[in-house]
Amino acid sequence: MANSSDRKPAPDAAEADAWFPSPYSLTQYTSPKTDFDGANYPNAYKGGKWKVLLIATQERYLKMANGEFFSTGNHPVEMLLPMIHLDAAGFDIDIATLSGDPVKFEMWAFPNEDESVKAIYEKYKEKIRSPLNLHDVWGKGFTKDTPYLAVFIPGGHGVLNGIPFSATVGNILRWAHENQRFFISLCHGPASMLAADVGKPEGSKFIYEGYQIDVFPDELDQQANVEIGYIPGKMEWLVGDRLRQLGVKPLNRGINGATHRDKLVLTGDSPLASNNLGKLAAKTLLEEVTKLL
Repeated sequence: MANSSDRKPAPDAAEADAWFPSPYSLTQYTSPKTDFDGANYPNAYKGGKWKVLLIATQERYLKMANGEFFSTGNHPVEMLLPMIHLDAAGFDIDIATLSGDPVKFEMWAFPNEDESVKAIYEKYKEKIRSPLNLHDVWGKGFTKDTPYLAVFIPGGHGVLNGIPFSATVGNILRWAHENQRFFISLCHGPASMLAADVGKPEGSKFIYEGYQIDVFPDELDQQANVEIGYIPGKMEWLVGDRLRQLGVKPLNRGINGATHRDKLVLTGDSPLASNNLGKLAAKTLLEEVTKLL
């Protein structure tokens, strides 16, 4: 039985008042292997045109309501496991951050005994460490001919830094919505949907109003994650709450690997949904690309 000290967040020596998840919480939320069970796509896309834009976070520290910092980033399983499926399905993946600075990972959650996850990390390591600058990617704007078939924004609490408030992310999400391109996200990643309300044309509605999604439950961030020391205090704002205010309906109350598709939006509830979401995304994009040939 873990003692009470195991539930205290672990200090991050690189920053004052910054904390990693407690040892106990890591026993509950991480595993050396994932549930990956293969990515066999005999009808993989070979056209070379259509690809995926992955928007990752370059921020390490998330400020909590008590002024402490959570040492976070993108969750490696949430990012890399869907990438395995998208890559195996034949879609190249461009990786960008808001600033062009390296992607930050929650390496304490990296499944070090999972050879498939390690392999995709190595394949995309250069893009992860030297990502594109999202503002440069957007440039003067995308058109109907821009070759991104989907925008993928993985979770990890780090996504709450900047991405939900970025006008550039908002422009890209509205472009995707208007041009029948897919949006893929999971866990805390759907917080990025808030960006679609930033800089939207005057008088226009929020593009995701009325959508149903799977997302990490607010209840866990309010209670359990604090109690077991996964995060070093309550959060300044809650993802589900903000999305509900704009008319988005979270479907799940817990986390069990659930995924959901609502039109062009594909979502998952947690890291447990990473493999399922990857399969759903690969299957969906392959079905779509056959219509575009």
